Amino acid sequence: MGGTFVISLDFELFWGVRDKRILAHDQANLLGGRRAVGEMLDRFAAQGIRATWATVGLLFFDAKDEMMAAVPAAKPRYENAHLSPYPTLDAIGSTEQDDPYHFAGSLVRRIQDCPGQEIGTHTFSHYYALEAGQTADEFRDDLRAAVRAASSFDITLTSLVFPRNQYNPAYLSICREFGLTVYRSNQRGWMYRARPDERQRIWIRAARLADAYLNLSGHQSYVISAEDDGRLPVAVPASMFLRPWSRRLRLLEPLRLRRIRQAMTHAARRDEIFHLWWHPENFGTDLAENLAVLDQILSHFARLRDTHGMESRTMAETASRARLPAPQPTQGLRFA
Repeated sequence: MGGTFVISLDFELFWGVRDKRILAHDQANLLGGRRAVGEMLDRFAAQGIRATWATVGLLFFDAKDEMMAAVPAAKPRYENAHLSPYPTLDAIGSTEQDDPYHFAGSLVRRIQDCPGQEIGTHTFSHYYALEAGQTADEFRDDLRAAVRAASSFDITLTSLVFPRNQYNPAYLSICREFGLTVYRSNQRGWMYRARPDERQRIWIRAARLADAYLNLSGHQSYVISAEDDGRLPVAVPASMFLRPWSRRLRLLEPLRLRRIRQAMTHAARRDEIFHLWWHPENFGTDLAENLAVLDQILSHFARLRDTHGMESRTMAETASRARLPAPQPTQGLRFA
């Protein structure tokens, strides 16, 4: 009793933003994101934090020849061809040493070596499951490549996070084919509904930004009822996105921290789940300020652990606990 604190991280490096940014303009931020991985792991180890790292499969390599050999035969045929990373592979470097923006084998090993960390998948190619043109068979081949890439590290994938939160319920049966038993679904509210990029209007983004500082959508804590194997994979919905520290909005930082703390406390008092997520790369700029925010969040969790018995769990552990002690009729999710 005392609630569950879930952290999931979308680990992407440049694969997650290549269709939106120019590498030359983003290098400093990405290198800061790599440093942030180690800083986060040190804090997680010190505080007993268990987290899920949803990792793009293209990062599981040390060299280009290994990556090229792992590329799936069926590639996504997006109507917007710029969304696919495959035409750009010739331009990347040959190793992690000369191209730390596209390779992360050393960081994956560091995550593996940190106690309590789960490595999940963010698909192989940062696959957009709601974009026009792509198909279920292409998604299946992408997941197959992700599973193979992880297996080279002796990692068995259990958890999935859909890139850009483009949750596609039609693809859950494909997830089951590859042994994925849990996925992160989107948090409650019209502003968080899964959409292709072309439907992410400016007012939707503005509403999400406001919700980070003001409680517009509720505390977003919840419980998961018991699920039988026929209902796998289990949804472990997001509760809140940890936005990066902003110099422009720094005067509002007390509101943002209060919003997160209040939601965590609400979950602890009601024995519910609070699921916080972000990208390591979000910490790349203003690293010290972002780590200071994380320190305050983890300190608040430590207080809730001491006073209410709140526990830190990975996505897989959270879903597994939801299926114990025995399968029950499905009742779905109950949000606070």
